Amino acid sequence: MADEISFLPLGAIIQSFKVGGIDIVQGFPSQELYASHNSPHFGATIGRVANRISNAKIEGLNGGKTYSFVANNGPNTLHGGNVGWGKRIWKGPTPVGLRKIPGVDGELKGGETVEFTLTSEDGDEGFPGEVLAKVFYTAGKVVENGKEVTVLGQEYEAELTGGAEETVINMTNHSYFNLSGGPTIEGTEVQLCTDSYLPLSEWGIPTSGPTTYSKVKTTTPFTLGAEEPDFDDCFIVNPSSSPNSVPIDTRNLPLTKLVSAHHPGSKVHLEVLSTEPAFQFYTGKWIDVPAVGGAPARGPRSGFCVEPSRYVNAINVDDWKNQMILKKGEKYGARIVYKAWKE
Repeated sequence: MADEISFLPLGAIIQSFKVGGIDIVQGFPSQELYASHNSPHFGATIGRVANRISNAKIEGLNGGKTYSFVANNGPNTLHGGNVGWGKRIWKGPTPVGLRKIPGVDGELKGGETVEFTLTSEDGDEGFPGEVLAKVFYTAGKVVENGKEVTVLGQEYEAELTGGAEETVINMTNHSYFNLSGGPTIEGTEVQLCTDSYLPLSEWGIPTSGPTTYSKVKTTTPFTLGAEEPDFDDCFIVNPSSSPNSVPIDTRNLPLTKLVSAHHPGSKVHLEVLSTEPAFQFYTGKWIDVPAVGGAPARGPRSGFCVEPSRYVNAINVDDWKNQMILKKGEKYGARIVYKAWKE
C-alpha cells in the first residue's frame, strides 16, 4: 500500500491517498514544504486540542487552575496553538504488523499498520501535564458490492503520564479531500449523516447546543458549487444523546458513516466514518497556498475537510467538558476510517 498511501513524521501527516490514479488528499512532495507552507494543516494530526478554545483559556482544571494559551485565531486558540501536534516531529512510522479495522466488514487484504508516537511535555503550548500520544494507521483493501475499496483506519490514543492530574485532549486528522482530479471540489456530490449542528459566533465558537442546519438539506445529496454552499461548521452525529455521555475513549463505540462524497466526472467515491460524536465539515474557503516544489497553487475550495472530534470548545462548556478531560490513569481514544474507490 506504500505506493498508494504515504505518511510523514512531521505531524504524523497523511501525505497521499491515491485512488484510481488520483491523489484525493492535498499535500506537498516533501516534508520541508509542509514545514514552510502548510498553513491549511493539510493531512496533519491535530492536538492537543483540535478546533477552537474560546478566549484562549481554560478555567477550573486541576483543582480550579486557569490555563492560558496563545490566541492564534482572533481571540481563540486554534488547533493546539502556534506549534500544535500537527507541526511537531513524531517518532515513526514504525511498522507494528498486520491489524484488522474494527467495524469494517469483509476480509481486509493487507492490514499493514504503522505507529507514530509523540511525547508532549508538561506545559506544551501552555497545556498541563505530560502526554504520550499515539496514532496507528492501518491500510488495506476490501471488496464491497463488487468494488475494490481502499481503506485507511486511524486509531488515536493519548495518556497523561505526569505533571498534572488532568489535562484536555481532542485529536483529529485535518486531511483536505479533492475527488475531482482538478483544481477545485466543484461538482462534488456530498451527503452528511445529520442536519444537527452547533451555531457559531463569528470566531467559530458555539453559541448554543445542537440545532437544525437550514441553509442546505444536508441529509440528502447536494452539490458543491464554485463558491456555495460554504461550510465551516461542527455537525453533531446524534443530538438526542447527552453530550456528557460521550466517553473519553470512543474506540469501542460503533463506526458511523459521517460523510459520503463522490465526483461524477472522476467517478471517485469517499466515505468518512468515525466513533466520534461530532465532525467539522469545511469546504476550504481560506486555502491560500502558492505553487511550490512542483505542486500547483491551491486556492479556495481546492479541498474539503471532515474532522471527526468532540464538540467544539467542549472544555469551556459545563455540560460538554467531560468529552475532553483526560485524567491520570485513563486513556483518550478515537477512531476514524476513510474508504475510497473508483467506479
